[in-house]
Amino acid sequence: MEKLEKEVMQVTKELAVKFIETQRLSPGNFEEIFPALYRVVLRTALEGRQLLEERNDA
Repeated sequence: MEKLEKEVMQVTKELAVKFIETQRLSPGNFEEIFPALYRVVLRTALEGRQLLEERNDA
């Protein structure tokens, strides 16, 4: 697994734990919410990486 994917998975897991602690996420909706949360974190990380690369090229 690529470094970015590992980092995204770690952040997603930490967010899921926080959502469980605040009762926003439960075992009943985990399967639905976790993949969506992962996609949001991944998209955000990729957009951030792209912005950094654009700044470095400028």
